[in-house]
Amino acid sequence: MGNSAGDGRNSELDALHRQLAAVAKSQDEAPSLNPLARQVANQLRSTSHSPNMIIGQLRLFEFASLSVISLALNGIDVAGGALTHLAIAVACLFNAGLCALLLQVTDTYQLPSLRRPLAMIGRILGSFLASCAITGIAVRLLLDNGVYTWQDLALWAAAGSGFLLLERVIVGIAIRHWGRNGVMERRAVIVGGGQAAKDLIRSLEQHDNDIRICGIFDDRKGDRSPDIVAGYPKLGTFAELVEFARLTKLDMLIISLPLSAEARILDLIRKLWVLPVDIRVAAHAHKLRFRPRSYSRDGGVPMLDVMDKPLRDWDGVAKRIFDIFFSLIALSLLWPVMIGAAIAVKSTSKGPILFKQKRHGFNNETINVWKFRSMYTEMSDPSAVKAVTRNDPRVTPVGRFLRKSSLDELPQFFNVLAGDLSLVGPRPHAVHAQTGDLKYTEVVEHYFARHKVKPGVTGWAQINGWRGEIDNSDKIKQRTAFDLYYIENWSLLLDLKILFLTPIRLLKSDNAY
Repeated sequence: MGNSAGDGRNSELDALHRQLAAVAKSQDEAPSLNPLARQVANQLRSTSHSPNMIIGQLRLFEFASLSVISLALNGIDVAGGALTHLAIAVACLFNAGLCALLLQVTDTYQLPSLRRPLAMIGRILGSFLASCAITGIAVRLLLDNGVYTWQDLALWAAAGSGFLLLERVIVGIAIRHWGRNGVMERRAVIVGGGQAAKDLIRSLEQHDNDIRICGIFDDRKGDRSPDIVAGYPKLGTFAELVEFARLTKLDMLIISLPLSAEARILDLIRKLWVLPVDIRVAAHAHKLRFRPRSYSRDGGVPMLDVMDKPLRDWDGVAKRIFDIFFSLIALSLLWPVMIGAAIAVKSTSKGPILFKQKRHGFNNETINVWKFRSMYTEMSDPSAVKAVTRNDPRVTPVGRFLRKSSLDELPQFFNVLAGDLSLVGPRPHAVHAQTGDLKYTEVVEHYFARHKVKPGVTGWAQINGWRGEIDNSDKIKQRTAFDLYYIENWSLLLDLKILFLTPIRLLKSDNAY
């Protein structure tokens, strides 16, 4: 009897190994990058810093610094009671905020202006002195004449002006250095070669911008699309571009094709929108017939905004703060439950308490996701080729309860703190997961579009009933549709709604085994 059970388990394991080999073979047949493209991709694996993020941080730094300087000076020199000092403190903060606003209005937070601070001295000093004058007049009108003098205002203006000039010179040096070393840039790939790509590159080079062209991808060969265009190499075909974009920390894809290739443009957009990048169609050529109000200017060149990267810049920062804050709260409340689950797992079956599984993460990267072990160790399935079904013999009695209640996923809060997962997002699927004999990518054409953001511990699909077993094509199609809706409509309020509805909806779930 024992031998029969063992033989059955071995047969199941052999079947799983055969399936894994078939999956690996199919992946090997996918388009591979040529040596040059792979070399470029490896050079650009490190993440560059978004210019918008750095400029935003600069605004905050200048506001905070001007506030501190103003408060320090006025706290020393101004006489009066508590209400007077409170009024002066408010005036200091108002002055710093007004100065930051005027610096924005006068375009001194633009990248070309930051690179040339000496050329912007007039605007920088003018903005700060104007804010000081407005603030000074308001203070003089609201407070007694003897409390705040023009000498105090002059000292305030001199100290702030000196700080801004010195700080902007240092920032200018740093930004030029970061630009040369690739620390602060937007990495772009030109999609489409030939004369159209050459004209686009020349237009971009005529403007002072933060766009770095990493290469060109085009299906055409020969004279219509030479291997070198305006000094930039052609790195591969459109099919290889998706793999290149996943290996490289790209920010933007710029499609440069003539009007006669409109069908190709639409086909390209259909293939490339699964990537977490900005997609633009260059509109510098008069042949491209789109309405002018649809244009934006990237790098000084008019472009049609087709797709924006989700959770860009400060949205990503806000979501990360949200994740850390609520994960710490959850761990502080649920640690007794986690300890109880760990004891139950360890005491009822042999093997480790935790189970590690490779799953798809952001930008289709592979991440390790932790769970409480819910299967017998000798029958565990790290690849998840065979989905867990109702009354699955591989699942332990304790594991069945943990899976049904989703308590097996509590260790994933540590994945969130590590940055691999978000609290809310599309649920990460195992790398080799499939429904029937088909991989998810074969069932849903745009399946990888759900990886444009970090996967989550819970998600929009889960609270709408699409969790648990995926035993037919319809289920993965519906789950993907809900995931894409979440990505396109993301907000912190939506995350909060999903987070608080999750424990309620989990109680009503019938298809989690």
